[in-house]
Amino acid sequence: MPFFSRSKKAEPKIQGEFGYHGLSDWWLSTFKEEERQYIESKFHPLGAGDDEKPLTVGHISFSSGTAANLLSVLAGWFDSTHDRHIARRFLEKSDEVGGSVLDRHFTYSAMVPIYYRDRDTDPDALAAAIDACEKQIALGPEAAEAFEAEYPTDSTLPSHRGFTQLAIIREKEHNYADAIRLAQDAMSQGWAGDWEKRIERCEKRLATRG
Repeated sequence: MPFFSRSKKAEPKIQGEFGYHGLSDWWLSTFKEEERQYIESKFHPLGAGDDEKPLTVGHISFSSGTAANLLSVLAGWFDSTHDRHIARRFLEKSDEVGGSVLDRHFTYSAMVPIYYRDRDTDPDALAAAIDACEKQIALGPEAAEAFEAEYPTDSTLPSHRGFTQLAIIREKEHNYADAIRLAQDAMSQGWAGDWEKRIERCEKRLATRG
């Protein structure tokens, strides 16, 4: 009796950015076909044509970027109300991949607004935003050193979303002492921001409560 084997549908060959960074299996298992089509139709970086698919098509022999960086950048393309569920999956994978101190710094920085914007509609979003702030803050001293090593001609550090957003949250909670502590820590590490004004404002509010 002849033996007939069922042929399996061949998985699409993934090249492009996802293939280069070893994200092919994750891409295929994390997103449904219609989601993958939508993502590729929306993502058009500078220089890419409307019909190009740089995430999955085209041979890449070298890239200076990392997988974590690619994923956190992608999240920024899907920050609208209806797309943030996609952005979250990009950022969860970016966090899982890890990477350098700066990779993680930018991953957590990207996470903060993606979760914070849903704080009124998702009961878990505010806690997730705070967690991302705290993780980025914990990297603060290392990230400051990494920025100085990476950009030695730049005399000042950029703003720090984790410190800024968490200080805003604590101030809204009337936790002025913690907002002051965060502003002082950010200022001592050299992160740009209106820290002195925040400290002054929170100290006045603490005094009026006294």
